[in-house]
Amino acid sequence: MGDDYLLGIGIVGILFVYAIFFGLGPILTHVLIEKKPYPEKYDREYAGFWHRFAATLIDGLVLLVPTLLVIWIPFMGIVLSWLYFVLFHSSKHQATLGMMALSIKIYNENEERISFGRATGRYFSTPLSGLILFIGYFMIGWTLRKQGLHDKIARTIHLIEYNK
Repeated sequence: MGDDYLLGIGIVGILFVYAIFFGLGPILTHVLIEKKPYPEKYDREYAGFWHRFAATLIDGLVLLVPTLLVIWIPFMGIVLSWLYFVLFHSSKHQATLGMMALSIKIYNENEERISFGRATGRYFSTPLSGLILFIGYFMIGWTLRKQGLHDKIARTIHLIEYNK
């Protein structure tokens, strides 16, 4: 077998992993989420790009030490991160520690608590937002409900709730 054959196998393998990594989230989200029409009201204060960016920085600091402790175990960092975000987002708090510090809560499109399945789909859809020059994240700044691409896929919103 020649080098061209091995190169072809390698490229197919990379494309397969790429399709799983970036395709699994939207597929899971589409299958697991019950579609409901959006409500007509838009009078809530949505968390914008910079609020959410600051919450993400806090969450990154929170996850830094545990991730460094388990980094020697293959894929454990990804599992730890997934569990952190999904369990906090689908909990009664509806927020990670960073989001709690900034009074941000995550909801589905009808302002209800999100399920574990929706949170999982959102988590695995998040890399898509950074795929093309991070445009999926920048969408938070210009969409009506301050949704990134991963929020649109999972049909989630982030609201600022100072008094709750």
